[in-house]
Amino acid sequence: MRIISVLLVLCSAAAANAQQSYLIDWDDVGEEAIQHFIDLVQINTTNPPGNETLVVEYLKEVLDEEGIDYEVYALEPDRANLVARIRGNGSKRPILMMGHTDVVGVQPEKWYADPFSGNREDGFIYGRGTLDDKDNLTASLMVIKLLRRFGVTLDRDIIFLAEAGEEGTPEVGINFMVEKHFDVIDAEFALAEGGQNITTDGEVTRVGIETTEKMPRRVTLVATGKPGHGSIPTTENAVTILANAIAKAGAWETEVRLNDTTRTYFRRLAEISAPEDAYRYLNVENEEESEAIQRHFLETFPYHYSISRTSVVPTVIDAGFRRNVIPSEATAMLDIRMLPDENVEEFYEKLAEIIDDPRVEIVPEHIYRPAAPPSEIDNEMFRVLEDVALRMYPNATVLPIMQTGATDMAQVRAKGMQAYGVGPARSVEERNSGYGAHGDNERIEEEAFVELVKYMWNVVIEMSASE
Repeated sequence: MRIISVLLVLCSAAAANAQQSYLIDWDDVGEEAIQHFIDLVQINTTNPPGNETLVVEYLKEVLDEEGIDYEVYALEPDRANLVARIRGNGSKRPILMMGHTDVVGVQPEKWYADPFSGNREDGFIYGRGTLDDKDNLTASLMVIKLLRRFGVTLDRDIIFLAEAGEEGTPEVGINFMVEKHFDVIDAEFALAEGGQNITTDGEVTRVGIETTEKMPRRVTLVATGKPGHGSIPTTENAVTILANAIAKAGAWETEVRLNDTTRTYFRRLAEISAPEDAYRYLNVENEEESEAIQRHFLETFPYHYSISRTSVVPTVIDAGFRRNVIPSEATAMLDIRMLPDENVEEFYEKLAEIIDDPRVEIVPEHIYRPAAPPSEIDNEMFRVLEDVALRMYPNATVLPIMQTGATDMAQVRAKGMQAYGVGPARSVEERNSGYGAHGDNERIEEEAFVELVKYMWNVVIEMSASE
């Protein structure tokens, strides 16, 4: 027993120090990563039109300098994807690191500086894509550069996918790769965007690992009425019909339902929360307490409300063309984000019952992200993600999280891959600042970006490096 105990201690120490086997000067590597990051932010890949091939050309030069093999795959010439691979001995299945190269649009007049400047100021890097998703893209690039640079012997291949079109046009990116070239990205595990780490007083206190996400299943409500002169009221006013339908849909209290990810999330969160909050987190599924708890969530932290149910949010209304004309038609968009196990058709039928008006047609949007089950939280990858996080941030709590937005991990999860989202750490104040993903003056803290690179490196080494 004494010998076994010693062996267990030695094995544990070896695992804990796997990342120390390669003596990386993180000051130098961090600055190298930041320079690549700024270069990529300065490439304008606003989608539409995307022009992601500009990033691919940059990546090709970087990979050529390192002697790393890659292939380019493009459905459209200006919207290419790149796949690079560091080969292992094949004793384990690959890990795929995904980062998308396109970004959402900007309103330049609302930025204090050029949105594509990559400006460094007061410890932050500014620019569109700094949080979505050129941080993960650059971190993945740095990991494969370091694997080649140190000649790491691997038990599994490490695949880097720089993908186009994540921001609304996946047909040129992940859909194209999954449908036409899945063999070159097929892996056991995937790492991508979506993690949410939180700092308190400069220390990482929560590490959120994305293991599942809600499904975007938007619909358009089309209300039909009788046209006429605005001076004569009517009971068949399409605008009024639509307004009533929107009010019913927006007020609908959908079913509260948790899954393994959200149940574990609330349970772990309760362990580090004040008693009153802990009680709420432990009683989310308590039918007698649910209404009050959900109201509290909605008023204080809507994220918790959203991950507890399928959400229905009116976002766009289009009605009329002149102030004195009653239109014959009015439309509204409902941004519906369904739980991963929601039955889509049954939900639409229930929505029709809630609206209860035959003058309102429900027109579903084309489904561009498939339904996929949550990734496991009791496998080797999640354990390593958790272990590395706790070694880097000893006072943190690791939480599996469900993304309320959508990522391209849905497509690879639907193919059976276990996919996990990681991300940089931000304070609560920073998260509430408006400088986040898709916001004006999007920015990331330099230290948090380098820590993301380091975290991904440590995870890949522990998962893949040969003994």
